[in-house]
Amino acid sequence: MINNFKSFIREKQLFTDDSKILLAVSGGMDSMAMAQLFYESGYDYALIHCNFKLRGSDSDLDEAFVKKTALRYGTEIYCRSFNTTEIAKKSGASIQMVARDLRYDYFAEVAEQHKFDYIAIAHHLDDQTETFFINLIRGCGIAGLHGIREKHGNIIRPMMFAHRKEIEKYVSSSNIPYREDASNKSMKYKRNKLRNQIMPLLIEMNPAFDKEMARNINRLAETEEIFRQYIGLKKDDVIETDGNVAYIDIKKLKDLHPVRTFLFEFISEYGYKDDDVMGIIKALENEPGKKFYSASHQLILDRKKIIISEIPAKDRLDEEFIIDQETRKLSVPISLSISIHNNNEYKIPFEKQIASLDMHKLDFPLRLRHWKEGDTFIPLGMSNRKKLSDFFIDEKFSLLQKEQAWVLCSGDDIIWIVGERINDRYKITEDTREVYKITIL
Repeated sequence: MINNFKSFIREKQLFTDDSKILLAVSGGMDSMAMAQLFYESGYDYALIHCNFKLRGSDSDLDEAFVKKTALRYGTEIYCRSFNTTEIAKKSGASIQMVARDLRYDYFAEVAEQHKFDYIAIAHHLDDQTETFFINLIRGCGIAGLHGIREKHGNIIRPMMFAHRKEIEKYVSSSNIPYREDASNKSMKYKRNKLRNQIMPLLIEMNPAFDKEMARNINRLAETEEIFRQYIGLKKDDVIETDGNVAYIDIKKLKDLHPVRTFLFEFISEYGYKDDDVMGIIKALENEPGKKFYSASHQLILDRKKIIISEIPAKDRLDEEFIIDQETRKLSVPISLSISIHNNNEYKIPFEKQIASLDMHKLDFPLRLRHWKEGDTFIPLGMSNRKKLSDFFIDEKFSLLQKEQAWVLCSGDDIIWIVGERINDRYKITEDTREVYKITIL
């Protein structure tokens, strides 16, 4: 067992001999086997344990047992208790999901604070097979079928070379103590139903089923690597990004087949699900301007592009930024530089990023805000007022450009649609003495 353990770590390059490893130990058979293997191998490690207070006195006994184990091994141990049930009630999430999040957040905190290179979790090959079937039952993409990764970021799973029976044999022959969790036999959990009812039937049908599944999952993982590479190539061709905004070329997207799979892979990172993808594809044909929301992003169907951006904070539309007469720089929400010039020496730069205004027509302080429905101004070169909404249409603004438009105001007048057009009433004339120059950096 020890030789297979070390070989697996080297083969998968999980860590190096001088790495510092934090072992997640529950007190159960799998994590206790992992702790023993680390002890025998002489690696630099410490233990970490979470007490979720879910099993009454048994939870406290588990904690005491792990602390005793750390003492026996002569290594450090980090423990924390959580009122998991209360936290789950407040969040509305399931106890299992809350416990998982608490666990990994605590692991990450300790690893960062005490300079551990990796966090080791005691998942093994049978866990991988069970995860495959759980994901298959609930529905998933190809990523859900490759099971549990041996290494992901600073999370490593050094027991992924062994099946449960091999671990049981090692624990028994080495007299490794462990605590049995009674919940592992409860049939109210999907994983236990798979483990205790379905898996035995599959092994009965094929005694080598566990080994075949390990090979199948490995093939799927390799297939996903090829899939990801191809998706990445198409993504580079179809999607352009500008800061935090993504633009998907609709014509190029429609040339991809199957378009549903490609679109899902393109937008799932923004929180969109398979049902969202089907709705977006239907709307592409006859619903321009329609918006789709995930928890964090908004997706807008523009004329030629699908535009994806973060959902702005609810109070952002009401934000105002004051520019006093003495202000020369502004960094939020737009980076602006302001300077004053004598008109006799000033040459007007005809760039949208620069506004040249008659200083003495301005009423300070100026206000920078989002545009609102009903706003009007007199565009440079015109004599009549125009609604901003009409101006945006004439200038072929995308929906996202309209949402992100800022205006600079002097009193009640809009004097500049930032980065686009100034108000004709505030332009430089022969009578202008000083020029108020604003530049978007």
